[in-house]
Amino acid sequence: MGIADRLERFGETIFTTITALANKHEAINLGQGFPNFDGPQFVKDAAERAMREGANQYPRSFGVSELVHAIAKRFNADTGLDVDAMTQVTVTSGCTEALAASFLGLIEPGDEVVLIEPTYDAYLPDASMAGAIPKFVTLRAPDFRLDPDALRQAFSPKTRAIVVNTPHNPTGRVFDSEELQAIADLCHEFDAIAITDEVYEHMVYEGKHVSLASLDGMWDRTVTLSSLGKSFSLTGWKVGWAIAPEHLTAGVRAAHQFLTFTTASPLQYGAAAALHAPNSYYVNLATDYKVKRDLLAGGLGAIGFKVSMPQGTYFMLADHTRFGFDNDIEFVKHLIETAGVAAIPPSAFYHRPEDGASLVRFAFCKDEETLRAAIERLAALDA
Repeated sequence: MGIADRLERFGETIFTTITALANKHEAINLGQGFPNFDGPQFVKDAAERAMREGANQYPRSFGVSELVHAIAKRFNADTGLDVDAMTQVTVTSGCTEALAASFLGLIEPGDEVVLIEPTYDAYLPDASMAGAIPKFVTLRAPDFRLDPDALRQAFSPKTRAIVVNTPHNPTGRVFDSEELQAIADLCHEFDAIAITDEVYEHMVYEGKHVSLASLDGMWDRTVTLSSLGKSFSLTGWKVGWAIAPEHLTAGVRAAHQFLTFTTASPLQYGAAAALHAPNSYYVNLATDYKVKRDLLAGGLGAIGFKVSMPQGTYFMLADHTRFGFDNDIEFVKHLIETAGVAAIPPSAFYHRPEDGASLVRFAFCKDEETLRAAIERLAALDA
């Protein structure tokens, strides 16, 4: 079976359908995970300056020197791990490409890959492109804690990798040291690697984000992925990266050179400037998002939603069953058509859609005026 055949079943996604419906009804978009405010001016200035100074041709395939060194320095500050910027850091076109390159470069057809669901929508198609066999571990409401017994059952001698997303989209869970150690222990026991998606690493409100690569013995078997877009409100730039030891980096780079080959040169210089921001930037980022989180959660709770308060990310899940709908897709369509607010139906994040049918995902990466307007519109559900 070819890649096209394996991907055909994904077809037009529910996200495309919901976006089109939201646009038709001019709904406030609390569905898609992009801010409605712009990133820092000093970052945009650096990219513009690079463009004017001639950084407009193919850059180094694996990332310009300024950016890979900035990534390595930031990673060291966050994890304590020293990495070689030129041989262990690969710049990609967003974390989306970093994920695809990791799957295609490191996983063989027939390998098993453990996916923790609800799962970001790119993971399963990436596994399919690589010809991998997905094994699912489901996080359950209300706390969405990783069950160590279910995790162990997902591993086997055929396990090649586990994908770990923390802080976790869409639940907002920040995996704690006990959960991460359980993952690490199984990776050692079954000689598996970990692909960690850490794009929300600086959006933590309770708990503490810990990179799996920093645990004892995990650096040699972990590919750590992150990006510029979420932390700096520049999702359209699509600048991401993969950090890994050379033997894993080799696979990522082998795929990367035939996926995008390189990433927009001037944007890499802007990204380098961003990563030199002081720690106060990240403190303020988390503080601002916590205010937005609390604002939306309070509003949803007053309307009648049962909110699962996220520890991190800029998403939250809420139970909608009080409003009497059979599933999340019907409810989200009702939200758009009746209240003029768009959200995401989380059943798309599960291999058994019924596991997410009672939930709805809202994004709070919007300015407070927009969030207040959305809450006011949602109050019509009780009218």
